[in-house]
Amino acid sequence: MANMLILADFTVMKPDPGLVFWTFLIFLLVWIILGRVAFKPIQKALKQRENDIQSSLDEAKRARDEMAQLQSQNEQLLKEAQVERAKILREAKDTKEAIIKEAKEAASEEAKKIVADAKAQINNMRMETMTNIRNEVGTMAVDIAEKVLRSKLQGDKEQEALVNQLVDEIKFN
Repeated sequence: MANMLILADFTVMKPDPGLVFWTFLIFLLVWIILGRVAFKPIQKALKQRENDIQSSLDEAKRARDEMAQLQSQNEQLLKEAQVERAKILREAKDTKEAIIKEAKEAASEEAKKIVADAKAQINNMRMETMTNIRNEVGTMAVDIAEKVLRSKLQGDKEQEALVNQLVDEIKFN
């Protein structure tokens, strides 16, 4: 029974004041030692990690802003390139049309020149042919007239005067 009495006196609900004091004192010493040895480096590491995370977030935001700016610049450059491409194509088309127009005009002028040269050459050939025909006809007429006159002009004075008059008229023409 004596054992029972001792057990009955010790309860968790009623701790001994000395035990509470020493427990509190040991807890306080452990807390101070841990605070200086472990908590400060842990707190410093957590602060460093927080700064690193914030720095990474800021860097990511700057990178995102830069990417947005670069994308905007790329879109602007693309628009400018499209405008420049349209301008170059329009200029090329205008140049092509101008070259074609110029070539058509040159061909038209050349054709007109060829036609005019051909007309002039045809006219010259016609004139030359007409002159040759007139000369031949004139020669033939003179030959015929000579033969006719020889046969009829064998002494007739009137006919001789007529021939002289005709010869004078031919000389003036």
